[in-house]
Amino acid sequence: MELKIAVLPGDGIGPEVMAATLPILGKTLEVFGHRLEYSTHAVGGAGIDQFGKALPDETLAACDAADAILFGSVGGPKWANLPRNEQPERGALLPLRKHFELFANVRPGLLFPSLSASSPIAPSRIPDGIDMVCIRELTGGIYFGHKETRTLPNGETEAIDTMTYRTSEILRITDVAIATARARSRKTICLVDKSNVLDTSVLWNKVVRERVAQVAPDVTLTHLLVDNAAMQLVANPGQFDVLLTENMFGDILSDEMAIVCGSLGMLSSASLGARKNRHGFAFGLYEPSGGSAPDIAGKQIANPCAQILSAALMLRHSFGLDKEAAMIEKAVRKTVDAGVRTGDIAFGGKAVSTLQMSAAIFENLTK
Repeated sequence: MELKIAVLPGDGIGPEVMAATLPILGKTLEVFGHRLEYSTHAVGGAGIDQFGKALPDETLAACDAADAILFGSVGGPKWANLPRNEQPERGALLPLRKHFELFANVRPGLLFPSLSASSPIAPSRIPDGIDMVCIRELTGGIYFGHKETRTLPNGETEAIDTMTYRTSEILRITDVAIATARARSRKTICLVDKSNVLDTSVLWNKVVRERVAQVAPDVTLTHLLVDNAAMQLVANPGQFDVLLTENMFGDILSDEMAIVCGSLGMLSSASLGARKNRHGFAFGLYEPSGGSAPDIAGKQIANPCAQILSAALMLRHSFGLDKEAAMIEKAVRKTVDAGVRTGDIAFGGKAVSTLQMSAAIFENLTK
């Protein structure tokens, strides 16, 4: 298979972790006889500096021509004083999501047992580590609803953010959750909403229950209100398999899940849409769950595992290459279990550099 990807390293630690990832991706594909074609393009602050906007036209064109996007990270204090919609995050990521209709965010929450000390949860509560996935609806809800700020007759300012959801939006994200659950051993989905208060959540609850009952009798569906779910993620994270929720709740809960799992440097993510690439698989954008970390940029101390694991997600979802994805994931786990770790997961022990971590994973690929 020929894989054509657009590589967008971005800002901060993005170029460093991307440089640590590409050799591993290339070697994996070489072992299985695939051909990798990629081109690198500016995005975020780098796009602003080079082309005057966070998502340059040539970058978007390259993404349109690709089978998938491998994304680094964007943003930093250098561009913080720009108008809000021109800043790297809002000027690049949101337009990409909108352009490609990337409605489904798939965010694994993975904590290897060997890294249990990195979690704020007592090891006795997570003896087997953590292995869950948060499926977040990404293009609807309060973030994309009608917004207005107005002055009332009495001179007071009123701000309005409207949350709206349609049946079709809920159905398509539910189908992603069902497919995710079916690929896992427990085959369980926990729907998280606020159906005791919000009409949108009442609709979510109705649509999801009916859909699962109709097309996925092999999948077990449970339900939690969002405030209880936030508590349960800390009290007993091991109970979760697949979490399904709307945009704002997913934004909050997936970040909570990340800290429960110990380090953002280990957590990958995929944003998928209805569009298919030329191979018939989902077109997607794949990126680490963490940000650009400008405070450590250029120091070669960032953990590249999240970016590397995001590349594995890309192989699985956008190319159907499960064995190749598993090869990368096993190499990462073998490396970490052997004690080769960057500072964020070294627990005070010897820490290796970004490139040293990458080299160790590369070495373990074919062992």
